[in-house]
Amino acid sequence: MINFVGAGPGATDLITVRGMELIGKADVIIYAGSLVNPALLDYAKDGCEIHDSSKMTLEEVLDVMIPTSESGKEVVRLHTGDASIYGAIREQMDELDKRGIAYATCPGVSAAFGAASSLNLEYTLPGISQTLIITRMEGRTAVPEKEKIESLASHKASMAIYLSAGMLDELSKRLIAGGYSEDTPAAIVYKATWPEEKRIVCPLKDLASEAAKENITKTAIVLVGDVIANGTYERSKLYDPSFTTEFRQAKPADESIEK
Repeated sequence: MINFVGAGPGATDLITVRGMELIGKADVIIYAGSLVNPALLDYAKDGCEIHDSSKMTLEEVLDVMIPTSESGKEVVRLHTGDASIYGAIREQMDELDKRGIAYATCPGVSAAFGAASSLNLEYTLPGISQTLIITRMEGRTAVPEKEKIESLASHKASMAIYLSAGMLDELSKRLIAGGYSEDTPAAIVYKATWPEEKRIVCPLKDLASEAAKENITKTAIVLVGDVIANGTYERSKLYDPSFTTEFRQAKPADESIEK
């Protein structure tokens, strides 16, 4: 059996219990060595065969996965964060489907949510943003024309931008050209939840220069949006005493607790 496992954002205790157990049962682990915290391999059993996929092609990964699984052994393909986001898992699964090889997926905590926890951030503040856009800016690999940064920025929603830390000057300019103001709150989180994590919060116009001071050029996620400032927002209706839900009736105004 082959299990695609999301390793989480970095901290060894932010992998799921299921993911940790799958690692512990694996006979072979292929992990994204350029991104996954190697300390997670401490959960592996003695004698487990470990491969670093940062040095491998897709074909070389399959050459390990397929015969190992066909021999009845347990394989874990360990991806950073959650494998469904920039994990390149579909191409692996398609090859397994062609051969009738069973596999399953174990989700993980993505960097966007690890970074939000580090900043005590809520992406969906009522009255400010109810949408989170997860994207990246094109670099050596393209993005669809309709998903250009300027187009997505026009929504002025909360945005988490992956794989773009080495292009911050251009990224900032394009975000501003798309609709965000120069003073829109922004953040860059380097290695979110790792021991060496770095966090920078600043106006969008200063993002590139502030990151340069810390020499942050990779392994970081960029966050943009007014929610980062935690400014004026509307109270959630979920716990508003004047709002009726499926589970409780609204209370008269004189029964509400005054703030």
